[in-house]
Amino acid sequence: MDIDINYIKAIALLQKSSSAEGFLASAQNISNYKRVWARDGVICGLAALASGQDDLIDTFKKTLETLAKNQHPIGTIPSNVMTNGTETEVSYGGLAGRVDALTWFIIGICQYAFYKNDASFVEKHQLNIEKCLTLMEAWEFNNKHLMYVPLSGNWADEYITDGYVLYDQLLRVWALKSYHHFVKNDTIASKITNITEQIEINFTPNSDGEKYHERTYNEMQFDDFMPCSFSPAGYKTQFDAFANSLAILLNIGSKDFRKKIIEHAEEIRNQKPLQLIPAFWPPIKETDTDWHLLKNNFKYEFRNYPNEFHNGGSWPMVNGFYGLALLTQNQNKEAKALLEAINNANQKEDFSFYENFNTETEMPNGVPFCTWSAAATILLHQGITANFKLLI
Repeated sequence: MDIDINYIKAIALLQKSSSAEGFLASAQNISNYKRVWARDGVICGLAALASGQDDLIDTFKKTLETLAKNQHPIGTIPSNVMTNGTETEVSYGGLAGRVDALTWFIIGICQYAFYKNDASFVEKHQLNIEKCLTLMEAWEFNNKHLMYVPLSGNWADEYITDGYVLYDQLLRVWALKSYHHFVKNDTIASKITNITEQIEINFTPNSDGEKYHERTYNEMQFDDFMPCSFSPAGYKTQFDAFANSLAILLNIGSKDFRKKIIEHAEEIRNQKPLQLIPAFWPPIKETDTDWHLLKNNFKYEFRNYPNEFHNGGSWPMVNGFYGLALLTQNQNKEAKALLEAINNANQKEDFSFYENFNTETEMPNGVPFCTWSAAATILLHQGITANFKLLI
């Protein structure tokens, strides 16, 4: 059987973006993308595992070792690392620190070890992981199992989510589950249960249990998905496609509720010309209350115009994880249609693998030759054709 050209091009981009330190976020030297990033690097690494290609898997290992080597003494994992000859430049975040660097790092170490059937790799990095777990415990602040995340504290670093951000809680569960697979620790097992319970109590409708913010929870008009975040100021109610995909992958929320999430996502996706699900929906407009959280939240240039970037833009990477979520629910037909849509987006401008697209106009945005856009094709292609599965 001929290998799909989209898959070949995606593999080639990861190979071109491989460095001695690990995966770079883009094959082009644009702003600060020619660096080893924690989340980008691990997501590319997961694609490397899915591909089964030894050269890419070796680059994944280098990515993880670069991150571990540059861990801050208090436990913070670098947002990104740039090595230029003998000098190393390490960033732990821009306008705010990056909470998800820690969770992606733990996930990466454990997924690599699981694929290689090499528990010694986890053991080698156990101190790194334990420092991350201690720091995340501190980030709860109130010791009630959900981390408190600053504005700009994760991949959606110019968006409006803050406080108890759904995406970050779910990544923490995945990280803990991945680590628990190797260490079989009762304390970690209990923590997984406690965080999961708090997610379901505070982010799903009609739940039992004491809420973090009872008044605003009771005022909420819950839709058929988990809201993106809440804080002392109340809930932010946009549909976060990445977070809700993680909830499905991790089997959090009832089976019926997870089915409703997919129905909601499919309804949005099928109405859009790209046939992709936007990262956050609906977009925030200048007349909306939350616009003030967007308008100054950038370091280089403003990118969150409605239907673009995090503000309703469509990202192949996010859709890749949504596709994996579809496969776990036996929605194979929908997953295949989604892979075709991801490939169509990645093909634009002669396979430029853009970072994201305007959801309404289909125009590309952000950085070209973006490695995690290629990773989306590889992960979903291998999930469909080779039954590749991550450690969940």
